[in-house]
Amino acid sequence: MAEDKLPKRSEDFSAWYNEIVTRAELAEHSPVRGCMVIRPNGYGIWELMQQALDRMFKDTGHVNAYFPLFIPQSFITREAAHVEGFAPELAVVTHGGGKELEEPLVVRPTSETIIYSMYAKWVQSYRDLPILMNQWANVVRWEMRTRLFLRTMEFLWQEGHTAHETEQQAEEETLRMLGVYRTFMEEYLAMPAVTGLKTDSERFAGALRTYSTEVLMQDNKALQNGTSHNLGQNFAKVFGLQFQSREGSLEYAWNTSWGVSTRMVGGLIMTHSDDNGLVTPPRVAPIQLVIVPIFKTDAEKLTVMEAAEEVFRIIKAAGVRVKLDDRDSMSPGSKFYDWELKGVPLRMEIGPKDVEKNTVVIVPRVELSQEEAPKPGKKQKLFISRTELLARIPQLLDRLQSQLYENAKARREANSIRNVTSYDQVKELVARDAGFIYAGWCGSAECEAKVKEETKATIRVIPFPEFQSAEKPSHCVVCGGSAKHEVIWSKAY
Repeated sequence: MAEDKLPKRSEDFSAWYNEIVTRAELAEHSPVRGCMVIRPNGYGIWELMQQALDRMFKDTGHVNAYFPLFIPQSFITREAAHVEGFAPELAVVTHGGGKELEEPLVVRPTSETIIYSMYAKWVQSYRDLPILMNQWANVVRWEMRTRLFLRTMEFLWQEGHTAHETEQQAEEETLRMLGVYRTFMEEYLAMPAVTGLKTDSERFAGALRTYSTEVLMQDNKALQNGTSHNLGQNFAKVFGLQFQSREGSLEYAWNTSWGVSTRMVGGLIMTHSDDNGLVTPPRVAPIQLVIVPIFKTDAEKLTVMEAAEEVFRIIKAAGVRVKLDDRDSMSPGSKFYDWELKGVPLRMEIGPKDVEKNTVVIVPRVELSQEEAPKPGKKQKLFISRTELLARIPQLLDRLQSQLYENAKARREANSIRNVTSYDQVKELVARDAGFIYAGWCGSAECEAKVKEETKATIRVIPFPEFQSAEKPSHCVVCGGSAKHEVIWSKAY
């Protein structure tokens, strides 16, 4: 196995990212341009994300369903803003079964149209509301510039779609699910997210309001990791989604939609990984601990493997996702390199001396601040009695999860520049990829467009109060007029 070093993040972040995706066997390019093959290592992370989110959705009253991949083209064109927003990305089927179709079919870019057409059939009265549904699916958007996980023509996601009696109920749902996303990102992905409202130019096509979770990557670019939309009554009016109200009148329902995708895997890589490879938060790591037996002679092998297999059985029975690396074709050093590259949170080493002492050596993928610091150039090693393993391993996994979150949060705060008061300062900060730039904005689309055109930075969100600066900006950083909002500017993926 080649043990060539990865490109350094500081020298070529894009090349570093691409190499981790392929060399950690997460995904690779498919024969179809712009599409990817998600390999077991990458799909295992996505599966754990799915499982956690699915529980959270069901805990908030949602149920799963499935809607068709193909959508009649006439459905897409019914909502003007929706079709205008998605037209450049649509894949359209014109022939099937050797014949030209009477009506072209659009390959699902998102499912608002077909879902609300079905809701219109199912809803007659306020008693039929709310409808709280989610689907796990794939979608196709004809992207010209693609990057594995971050932007591909086909990707996996979930999309929630709900219908309500009132605008207030729809707004509560929109914000509730945004909160679910933030909780998931912070508790499972160890990614501190800033939440807030998107500007009109950045909102979802056809929505009344769009809210977003924004995460800062290690190259100081933002990643929109998940969105939640209050769709108002636009789609309900187009598809006749009406109900008899409590007062007896006929009213249109209020809708929401919300989604996250396999883009989160890319965000996880860019948030936590280092120059040695992938770093995976334990709660979404397909393998949380790998056991590497170390021996030289056949006699040592017999003793060490017996101990390693016993430890493996005990740890697996305790619910830890563990793997015993018993490959004879690789040296222990090559195994260490392999599992470090693939981001396994904990590595356990067992050799003849460890068997004699009834101990094991644990090497955390990321250095734990609560433990004794290693010597320069050395890995942090923890020496643990085998009798303590069942208690210590879950503790170490939890500490590593927390450590990754705190590291990412500290990095975000160190790269959040507040109280920016001049446009020249904004341009200088954007030019050197300084991170999240907090500044005043007058609310005009002209000022927003000027910054985007001249710097490539966009307003990521109008942040919620908990993320706003203590000192409110008084003027727009672009035109000098009165500030209507404090916003976060940044380059983004």
